[in-house]
Amino acid sequence: MINQQILQGNWQEIQGKLKSKWGALTDDDVKEFDGNVEQLVGRLQKKTGAGRESIEQFFDQFNSNGASTLNRASEAVRGYAHQATEAVQETSQQALDSVREGYAEVEDRVRQSPGQALAYCFGAGVITGVVIHWFFRWR
Repeated sequence: MINQQILQGNWQEIQGKLKSKWGALTDDDVKEFDGNVEQLVGRLQKKTGAGRESIEQFFDQFNSNGASTLNRASEAVRGYAHQATEAVQETSQQALDSVREGYAEVEDRVRQSPGQALAYCFGAGVITGVVIHWFFRWR
């Protein structure tokens, strides 16, 4: 049998299904629900003449449909998470490969002309020092 939490959480959908299954129900009949499952079953029995088993079977079917929908949704989420994980891993690997290539390229240039590499590093250090000095002086 459906529980109160599921019933209240899906009340809008359940109202439509109740009215389509038992056409004798009015909007007022289904709006009077106050969260009590037993009261709702009793009201449905009284208004429609349906047996308790029939009403419980209706709610059980709705409950199992909800569970299968939840299972499909969780499977979809797992699939999206797996795809996202693969994409992140692939992108990280590409970034790592690029860094390694750049490092190897710099290493080769330094080996080919260490004096020129030293001059570049010195120039970069001077420029960085001037920028930092200027930043803190005007701050």
